[in-house]
Amino acid sequence: MRAGQVGGVILLGNGWTSPAVTADAIRRMQAAACVHGTGVLVGVDQEGGTVHRLRWAPPSLAASQMTTAGVARSQAAAAAHAIAAAGVRVDFAPVADVVTSPASFEGTRSFGRDPARVATLVAAFVHGLQAAGVAATLKHFPGLGSASASTDDRAVTISRGRAFLTARLAPFRAGIGAGAGLVMVASASYPALDPTGAPALVSRPIVDDLLRGTLGFGGVVVTDALDTPALRSQPDIPGRAIAAGVDLLLYSHEAPAEAGYAQLLRDAKASADIRGDLAASAARVAALKAWLAAHGAPLCG
Repeated sequence: MRAGQVGGVILLGNGWTSPAVTADAIRRMQAAACVHGTGVLVGVDQEGGTVHRLRWAPPSLAASQMTTAGVARSQAAAAAHAIAAAGVRVDFAPVADVVTSPASFEGTRSFGRDPARVATLVAAFVHGLQAAGVAATLKHFPGLGSASASTDDRAVTISRGRAFLTARLAPFRAGIGAGAGLVMVASASYPALDPTGAPALVSRPIVDDLLRGTLGFGGVVVTDALDTPALRSQPDIPGRAIAAGVDLLLYSHEAPAEAGYAQLLRDAKASADIRGDLAASAARVAALKAWLAAHGAPLCG
């Protein structure tokens, strides 16, 4: 962090036992990062329900239990106030996926099966977070509602047609319209959207063309976890993700993160295109940090 080699931190595990413990760790991390002149983004998976890393903070309900826009907004606002007070300013939520099968691995993490209803609740959750100064993250673009297995465990291919998939982008459109600061891209493959079968997070047709182009998203794009079994056999994931239009590379373990950073350095030294892509990503991350600072985030200075 003191060398400026970390763009952000995701809080995992069970060690975040209280607001005080969490706030103290984040203060120390930000102090180290500010030696280089800029703070780090600190994020957490605080969806509610089964994915609820900070047990002492809301939401108290799972997404499937948030049945109205008012409830979704109030749950998100309560979560934002609690985690922001501890120094967490990025929530990797809400899940914008539309469940399309009873066998979906997401269970209660999704707001439901109807794209229009999910869109309304996603937008409300985004408003609740961001009004309190916490950046929301729409996930898992372009949608994991059809997946029966988690991409954290294995390679997943979504074998649905383009019309089916695009009809279920409504929650992502709504979340973007509500001002979500980030979008998380899935590691699943979508042959109907990219015939090469590349994972979405390294797919230019999905990230640059569909998300940034068609949906008009100009904010920060973050990958789903890159240190999963399905991606280990994929060549040069960091450089390919950046080239596709991604800004932040997310890892859940230290050693793969260090290896990814080293690979990206090699890619940048070898390719002017990658250096240009990195400059664009750095500008988008800086804009997000500026938004957080304007909304009370104590980064540096």
